[in-house]
Amino acid sequence: MEKEINAGYVITDRLAVGNAEFVIGHSEKAHTQFVTWKCRKGEKDYFWGHYLGDRLAAVEDLCKRALEEIENLRSLQPQRETGEKPEQQIKKRSGPER
Repeated sequence: MEKEINAGYVITDRLAVGNAEFVIGHSEKAHTQFVTWKCRKGEKDYFWGHYLGDRLAAVEDLCKRALEEIENLRSLQPQRETGEKPEQQIKKRSGPER
């Protein structure tokens, strides 16, 4: 498999969430050796780089960014149907209504 390089950084890891993809880039020569970028899944147009000094910080940042994307996708989903109207969900009581 051919190495993918962006801005002098070799892409070493990638994580896809929905239509987004997050990657880690590594460069031995750069002042800041690691970077995480976001891109659209299947594209190579990387943006919103977070530059980090060590691999562990880069992995942590990659995971945080992916989790934020998951939370964003969940917030856009309609609520699951529970068979109850929203006002019934709010007004649940442990005893009988009087």
